Order: sequence, then structure tokens, then C-alpha cells
Amino acid sequence: MRKYEIMYIVRPTLSEEELAAVVKKFNDLLNVEGSKVVNVTEMGQRELAYEIKKFRSGYYYVVDVEASNDKAIKEFDRLALINADIIRHLITSKED
Repeated sequence: MRKYEIMYIVRPTLSEEELAAVVKKFNDLLNVEGSKVVNVTEMGQRELAYEIKKFRSGYYYVVDVEASNDKAIKEFDRLALINADIIRHLITSKED
């Protein structure tokens, strides 16, 4: 199993219900095709170092994932790029 760490920033203009729906959608996306979410860390709303898509802050999330293949990771990457609610994301492979 390969281990990944995914950090993503959700735009700050969402309501609590919309924010919870976005987080649930993307975390559920990672629980398919031989992968599973090990840990989700909600870091809360933080100021950005620089403006991204006209936002000065965002809700930060860090997700640890174990996957036997990279299908779910690639699908997360694809959908995060086209979803307007996620303003930035980063996927890194973790070594043991």
C-alpha cells in the first residue's frame, strides 16, 4: 500500500453546511478503488500567504490516504482542479 498526504484549501465564502458537503464529497471519493482515508485533520480557517482566486483566507484540510493503486488519487486531483470550491490542493507521496 502506498501512502499519500493530500492538503486542500476550501474557499471561505461557503456556509457550514456547504463546507461539510464539500469535505464529505472529497473524502468519500478517496474511500473507493482500493484506497482508504486513514486520518483527516481540519486545520480551520487561516490566512493565505498570498491571494488565490481573489481569496485572502481559506479552510485547510490535511488527509492521510493509503491506496493500493492511484485511481482514487488521480480522480481526486482531476475533480479538485475543476471544482470551484477548492481553491488549491497538493498531493504528496509519503515514504515510510
